[in-house]
Amino acid sequence: MSSNINSVFYAESYHPIQAGSIDGTDILPHDNAVYRALLCSNAALYDPTGDPKIIGDPYCTVFVGRLSHLTTEPTLHKAMSKYGRVKNLRLVRHIVTGASRRFAFVEFETEREMRRAYQDAHHAIIDDAEIIVDYNRQQLMPGWIPRRLGGGLGGRKESGQLRFGGRERPFRAPLQPIPYEDLKKLGITPPPEGRYMSRFQVPSPPRKPRKLVEKEEYSYKRSSVDREELSQRSSSMERDEHRRTVGRKQGSRKRSYVEEESQYGKSSEDRPECSPNTTSIETDHNYKSTLDREEHYHSRSNAEGGEISRKRSSRYKEERPSKRHRHYSRSNH
Repeated sequence: MSSNINSVFYAESYHPIQAGSIDGTDILPHDNAVYRALLCSNAALYDPTGDPKIIGDPYCTVFVGRLSHLTTEPTLHKAMSKYGRVKNLRLVRHIVTGASRRFAFVEFETEREMRRAYQDAHHAIIDDAEIIVDYNRQQLMPGWIPRRLGGGLGGRKESGQLRFGGRERPFRAPLQPIPYEDLKKLGITPPPEGRYMSRFQVPSPPRKPRKLVEKEEYSYKRSSVDREELSQRSSSMERDEHRRTVGRKQGSRKRSYVEEESQYGKSSEDRPECSPNTTSIETDHNYKSTLDREEHYHSRSNAEGGEISRKRSSRYKEERPSKRHRHYSRSNH
């Protein structure tokens, strides 16, 4: 028994009577708060998942307690960002006054970052206050009852309501015989005899079950596949839209050619017909040849018009002196 003097153990599930015992072997509640917590536990009056303000992954969330009244969300976010990427932060405040209740829940991006904060941020100093860091027992510890209902863990000596089994105040290895039968009747987990820990050892927080990990990996792979299919579908839609745009442009070119052809009196037999099997290269070639013929037609019309105008001007110059001579002879007579 002497070897157990400096040995401790930690609670894996919560029982109000055991939490009020320094060595985890009590079978009767020793204060009214423990009795109240026991009634809430037996009547299932507390639902840890019923709080609408609880969000995020509990396996990536740490509890931060004993904060200063002056600590705000930005200050806490800056302090906890040293240990990883903070995804979400909730500083619990009084529902009426809005004052800080001096504890918060900080969610990190990954479980690895949460464990780093759990390991290194414990007893850190924020705004001249020494904080404590624990895992999210509200959602991960079976049978949890909060402090406001007489449960919780830790506490100060002056309060007269110390609670054991947590990281700050673990159970001490019992020095007296353990009443296994009585503990079994109450549903209390007996002390792990022969598997005690040293006071300086850090208890490991619960790990995410393998089923949840596999489910998250499957959902991540499925979302990756969905994103890839969505990108492929969007690219195919863009290609179809591009093809439709090119088709509309070619159709407008054909219509403009038909209108110009009808305007200049060309017969429909001279138009290059575009069959459904005609390729885009043949269509472009036909369109270029059509433009060449139109340009030749316009240049020829302009040349013929210029020739006619030159003939008219030369004829006018020849007739003008004779008219002037006849007018002069009439005036002399």
